[in-house]
Amino acid sequence: MRFMVLVKSVGTSGGNCAAGAHESDFVAAMQKYNNDLTNAGVLLALEGLRPVAEGVQMRAAAGKWKSTDGPFAETKEVVGGYWLWQVKSRDEAIAWLERCPIPADGNTAIELREVLDTEQFAGKLAPAFARRAAMPA
Repeated sequence: MRFMVLVKSVGTSGGNCAAGAHESDFVAAMQKYNNDLTNAGVLLALEGLRPVAEGVQMRAAAGKWKSTDGPFAETKEVVGGYWLWQVKSRDEAIAWLERCPIPADGNTAIELREVLDTEQFAGKLAPAFARRAAMPA
């Protein structure tokens, strides 16, 4: 099973994954945690995101797209980064989350979402992507 682990910032970090990076104890704890995920074969990918102030939101209304530059006034929690994990079960993913370091200010939330396999979208993907997804890694 694959899971997308969305790391959300709450409060003043503006969705900047690097906010609080000056806290060397937290950075060291996160490096150890990411190494543990890697050594266990769980971690497939991880990325941090730039602050929401540098983002763009697209919303469709009445059949047309409208863009809004960040920051976004109605946003209380924003994704600051993500992990992509491969685990045997949802319970295993939750067990890994329970080991995740918490920043000193405690202002974070994590959302765990299972990734749907390409086969679940059979017939709905663009043909070129469907062929590529069917190829062995």
